[in-house]
Amino acid sequence: MKLFCVRHGETDWNLEGRFQGRMDIPLNGRGVEQAKAVGKLLSHIRLDSIWSSHLSRARDTAEIIALHHGLSVITSPGISEISHGKWEGRKAEEIEELWPGMLEQWHKYPHTVTMPDGESLGHVLQRSVRAIDEICRDSSGNVAVVSHDAVLKALLCYWMGCPLASFWRFQLANCSITVVELEDRGIRIPLMGETSHLGYVFSRVEQKGL
Repeated sequence: MKLFCVRHGETDWNLEGRFQGRMDIPLNGRGVEQAKAVGKLLSHIRLDSIWSSHLSRARDTAEIIALHHGLSVITSPGISEISHGKWEGRKAEEIEELWPGMLEQWHKYPHTVTMPDGESLGHVLQRSVRAIDEICRDSSGNVAVVSHDAVLKALLCYWMGCPLASFWRFQLANCSITVVELEDRGIRIPLMGETSHLGYVFSRVEQKGL
């Protein structure tokens, strides 16, 4: 079984550096084009099912991928983005003003932070692993999973046997692809954060609202 894990396309809040979390911010024009590019790439692969977060930026990315396969997108709330709680809609400088030092802690020791009225990475990992297990039970073959930055990075920590303290070691651009092979002998990750279909490989846009 192979999971083709895709981060959703770009939104205006990604560009502005605002924390999105559970806020249902739509794809912008560039995000739609990114979704079309990843959809074109995955059109060369037989997908047996397509799963997505319920948030529109992920679901719309998944729907564009699904156009090439004649499949309906199945939503799973377990792979929805981390709840940033009271941080949602705010930029980094606002967060630093209202919660001094907490943003630095999030960037240095992410596994120790619970967002104000939101989630911790431990919460995200627990629900996302449970959701992936359910997806694997209900699916077979090649499966597209369209989700979010924090969810996919937490899952990478899990799949690679890393502590959640390693969260920031991964960088996944909008509409990047990570391939996870689930075999009897274990898990392999032959591709991580692939972006060549978007026209770049080595350069990445640094996003502050994460």
